Amino acid sequence: MTTATLTNTGFNFGTRIMDMIERIKTARKRAAEYQRTYRELQSLTNRELDDIGIRRSDIADIAHKHVYCS
Repeated sequence: MTTATLTNTGFNFGTRIMDMIERIKTARKRAAEYQRTYRELQSLTNRELDDIGIRRSDIADIAHKHVYCS
């Protein structure tokens, strides 16, 4: 009679919890970076934004690309 033993190496409960904690930390860092970028751009005057070629309506998209697409 042949028996098969299913082993799960490297993905035990503790490892999955630690991985989840790391993903949460990364997500929080990215969210903080997004907020910082958004606030900084939002604090510029319309003239300053015009000087660097940014419309106020594009600030959220620019902040998102800066954080999540780099």
